[in-house]
This record gives sequence, structure tokens and C-alpha cells, in this order.
Amino acid sequence: MFGAFIIGDEIIVGKRQDKHLLFVIEALAKRGLRLSWAQYLGDEPERLAAALRISFSTTDIVFSFGGIGATPDDHTRQCAAAALNLQLRLHPDAEKEIRGRFGGETTPERLAMGEFPAGAKIIPNPVNRIPGFSLGEHHFVPGFPQMAWPMVEWLLDTHYRERFDSQKWGEASILVFEAGESQLIPAMKAVEAAFPAIKVFSLPSMGADGSRIHVELGVRGEPAQIAAAMDALRREVGKACFPYK
Repeated sequence: MFGAFIIGDEIIVGKRQDKHLLFVIEALAKRGLRLSWAQYLGDEPERLAAALRISFSTTDIVFSFGGIGATPDDHTRQCAAAALNLQLRLHPDAEKEIRGRFGGETTPERLAMGEFPAGAKIIPNPVNRIPGFSLGEHHFVPGFPQMAWPMVEWLLDTHYRERFDSQKWGEASILVFEAGESQLIPAMKAVEAAFPAIKVFSLPSMGADGSRIHVELGVRGEPAQIAAAMDALRREVGKACFPYK
């Protein structure tokens, strides 16, 4: 499974609006992959370390956005190390990139951006050469979309190409008018029982945009089963909404 952490108080307090979630969903979808979960976290070391400790215990492939700088409010590098009981060390490849970027203006503070948990590998940054880092299947990139997004694209295309198209899914839906969600539950359950590779979803609308009150009812999952599942869903909706016809 693929997951994402989006880190930073600026997101939590509303100072900046997150753009990473939609990006990672679309980047995966273009490659026939899917995001299974995402979590927003502020710059709170204990909570961040605890969340990372849990995700490190899984086999998930995780992209983490933000908090890898060297200012006092950046804790992601330290928390990743703490989650695995590792020490932070100046990575030689990161040092090379940072010195290549700043030359004679390289300072200890700038070199601190290359201090990663022991055993980490660097992720090239095509914008300013300040790298991110990978620990196993966890990949840590900056919070700036201009840097983070090409780094994630590079990771996918370099390390996960063999997984492309392994999570393809299809989707189809209908609009059901003059019916409540509770009325449609039996139809949804019947279709999911008949098609184990399909999830049935419902999205009610209160008609705030000028449309009639309705429920978007659909199926999502194995592409080869979408058409048959939709046919079954239409039949079940007919039974639920028009039982005497």
C-alpha cells in the first residue's frame, strides 16, 4: 500500500493550504497505483515520532512531505531517527550536494540539512540540490511543492516501476433522485456481496448548487467487473426505489 504524511503547523493552523494530497493521488493514479491512506501532522515531535513508529512497522510505501529543514520548527529528520532508534549523521552524499550548492558559503547550519538517520539514502533535489532521504520504503521530501513533487516522481519512476498498473481501478456511478441513503443500503450491500473486488460508494447532495436533492451511487474497483457491477446496482436500486414496477 501507498501512504502519505503531510507535516507542518502551517497546514494545521491554516496558514497554508495543502496541495500535496491531490498531487500524490494523481501521481500514483497516472502509474496505475492508488493511495491507501494519508495523515496530517503538526510540528509536534512526540506525535510525529509515534506516527512514524507505527508506519515503519508496516510494509507500506510512504511519502512524507515537510519538516526536513534545519530550523527549530523542523523535526521530521530527528523524529524519523527516534522512531527507529537511530542516530543522525551527516550523509556524505548530502554533504557533497550541499557544498556543491553553497561553495564557500557552506555553514554548519546548512550542513545540518544533510544530517539523516544512519543508513539513509539521499533523494536528489533538482531545484536547489538540498536532498531528501529514504529509509527503507519511507521517503522524506521538503514541504515545497516545486521541490517535493519532482522528487516523488523520480522515486516512483526509479524504484517502483515494476509496480505500475498493479492497482488499476475503474469507477462508474448513477444519480438516484428522490431516495435517501438509508433506502439504498440493501442495494449497496447486495452488490458488494456479489462482487468482492468492488466497493460501492454513495455521495449524497443536498442540492445546494441548484440541483435536485440526490445521491450519487457508484462502484469502484476491479476494471473488468465495473460494467457487471453497475448493471447489478441498477437492478438493486430499482427494487429498492420502485418495488412495485
